[in-house]
Order: sequence, then structure tokens, then C-alpha cells
Amino acid sequence: MARFSFPALAQKALGGHRDWPEQWPQAAPKSEYDVVVVGAGGHGLGTAYYLAKEHGITNVAVLDKGWLGGGNTGRNTTIIRSNYLFDESARLYDHALDLWEGLSQDLNYNVMFSQRGVMLLAHSVHDEQISKRHVHANRINGVDNEWITAEQAKDYCPPLNISASVRYPVIGAALQRRGGVARHDAVAWGYARAAAARGVDIIQNCPVTGIRRAADGRVEGVDTPQGFIKAKKIAVAAAGSTSLVMEMVGLRFPIESYPLQALVSEPIKPVMPCVVMSNAVHAYISQSDKGELVIGAGTDQYVSYSQRGGLHIIEDTVASICELFPIFTRLRMLRKWGGVVDLSPDRSPIIGKTPVPGLYVNCGWGTGGFKATPGSAHVMAWTVAKDEPHPISAPFTLDRFRTGRLIDESAAAAVAH
Repeated sequence: MARFSFPALAQKALGGHRDWPEQWPQAAPKSEYDVVVVGAGGHGLGTAYYLAKEHGITNVAVLDKGWLGGGNTGRNTTIIRSNYLFDESARLYDHALDLWEGLSQDLNYNVMFSQRGVMLLAHSVHDEQISKRHVHANRINGVDNEWITAEQAKDYCPPLNISASVRYPVIGAALQRRGGVARHDAVAWGYARAAAARGVDIIQNCPVTGIRRAADGRVEGVDTPQGFIKAKKIAVAAAGSTSLVMEMVGLRFPIESYPLQALVSEPIKPVMPCVVMSNAVHAYISQSDKGELVIGAGTDQYVSYSQRGGLHIIEDTVASICELFPIFTRLRMLRKWGGVVDLSPDRSPIIGKTPVPGLYVNCGWGTGGFKATPGSAHVMAWTVAKDEPHPISAPFTLDRFRTGRLIDESAAAAVAH
């Protein structure tokens, strides 16, 4: 097994898990790697795993300024779906969903993937038309999605309030039965353990403070508090910090970072059988295996690296959830948090090479990052190994902002941001 540099906080957090011993051998990074991956979240760890598994590149280091899975991978609402409108997005997210379905077996680690279904509510004629457009577009692309009536939505999710007297009555819904949830931290742990078993080094508490370039312009390594680490290639998968990392090589990236909030309730017995989303009121809800109701809110309307966010957004979201699910009105909220999401100009990811030879980037996912984890990591590993885009990710390169072939999911992703 490869070496870990495991900070005390992560040891304490993961020590109780049967697959993670309380002590890992402390190790400094090697002086040189074939690939350095910046960011030990799901995308970064997954990239390292697929580099080793699919391409035989095992001399890889994954660096993170904190502990593995401590960024946006551990700060999301765990929803997994592939019912995106545009052809390019549908292919990418459905590729991820295909990998999700066998991920626990592939990693030999239970990521708790549960295909309980994702239901997107419609509250108006406009909502219904948009939802049906999604359904038809998805079916053309071989992605499962179906339109159901309000009564069928109630049968599928009994706690849902379909009364005509509410502010936004439910008139129907689009349902993707293959969608669902997974345990976010387990995804990071599973990829980390599987990558380490193939020889990948995971160095935590080791921020990248600079990227060095050779005389011919290629990257030659990264500066860290533990010293300079030489690398032939560098892959950046650092959600919320992409622009800061790119500035180290003089690249101004078309990325804006926004706080995105969520919260969970006190744990209760199983009551929510699926994931329910509402674009009109912007609220979505599911129930974790621990019994907490997981509630997602919207992005703040200002750029920031803060992991807090505005209280009014949480208040509006909770009010909407109470209206859609009156049985939850007496529940107490256990905790709230904020992630920092990277948004590209067309609200679609950027995956591929950068103008700097040997430097690759995976960013701009917005709210789609977690659900895309295995697919994103898989195509990113291909790109790094072969120095060319994977056929699925080819439309998502930086070049689209020059050619104008945008994939404008900003209003088509079935969420309000």
C-alpha cells in the first residue's frame, strides 16, 4: 500500500471506521512523480485511481491543503442523477451514473449508493412544459426519465403535500428512477483506499503554494510547505480554489466561486423514500441512512470563498420545505454548512488541457460535481494519460469559450443555479 500523510484531525474523524486504522505511517512525499493531482476530493482521488487502474500510471501523488474529502466532497447533498437536457451533458452524467451503479463493487468499498429515484416537481404550466421537454430529450439520449401526475407523485412519496391550496401547488413531476444518493465521505474514502492499494501517494495537509515551469513552458512541479515536488504532469481538481491555483501559472480562468448552502435535520425514522426537488421554490430534500433529512438551498448572489452564506436563503428554503412537507414542520435543524462552488460562464464543467503544457484542469461543475464524480474522474484520467480529451468530455474543453459552442446548462439543469 502507498504511503499516507494523515493529519490528526482526519485520524480522529475516520479512526472509528473499520476500514481505516487509527494510525497511518507518516511519510513525506517523494521528490518526483509522473503526475501530481491537486485536490483530494472525489474527483482528484478518482482521477488518481483511474490513472492507476485504467492506464497503469501509479507514480502519482494526490495533494490537499486539508484532509481527504474535507472540501466540497464532504459538503454537498449527495444527489445523483443524469437527467440533464443537452446531449453533451446527458452523455457525461449518464456515464457517471453507469459507473455509480458498479462503484462499490469496483472499489470493494460500500459507498452506499441507493437508487431510490429523483423527482423534480412541476408547479405551473411552464414547469410542466420544461419537465416534459427534459423527459423527451432524455429518452432520445437513452436516459431514463418519465412524467407522472401529482397523484402518482404522492404515491411515490407519501409525505408530499399535493393540496391545491398551497402557494405552489404540485401539478406533476419528472421522475428518474435510476437516480438516488450515495454517502459522500465514503466515496472519498473508497477511492483513497483503492488508489493507495495501487501505489498512489496521498499527502494531506500539504497545500500547493506555487507551480513551476521549465524554460520551454511546460510544468515541472509544485512548491509545497514540504518542499518542491517534481512532476511531469499536474492535474488540478480543487473545487472552490481553481482560480487561485491557475493564477500560479498566470492563467485567468473564466470561473466565479459562490457559497452554496445546505442543512440537515435531527435524525428520524425512515420517512422519505426518494429525493424530491422543486425548482420553483428552490428546495430539495432526501433522507440519509443516519435518518437526517438532507435539505439543499440555493447559491448566494455574490462571489465569495466563504463557507457560510446568507441566512435569508436558508430561511426561504426551510419555509418551502415546510409547505411541501407539512409533517416536517416540528423538526429541529441539526446543522447547516456552505460549500464553495465554481461556476463557468455556461454553468457546465471545464475538463481538459490548459494553455500550459502538462497542466490539466477539472472545474466549473457548480452544483453538478458530486453526481458526476466517477464519470468526471474517469474521463479526466484519460485526458491526463493520453494528453487528449476523452470523447465524452471533448465538448467541455476550454476551447468552447473561443468557438462559442457553449453548453448552456445555466437554465436547463433542472435547478435554479
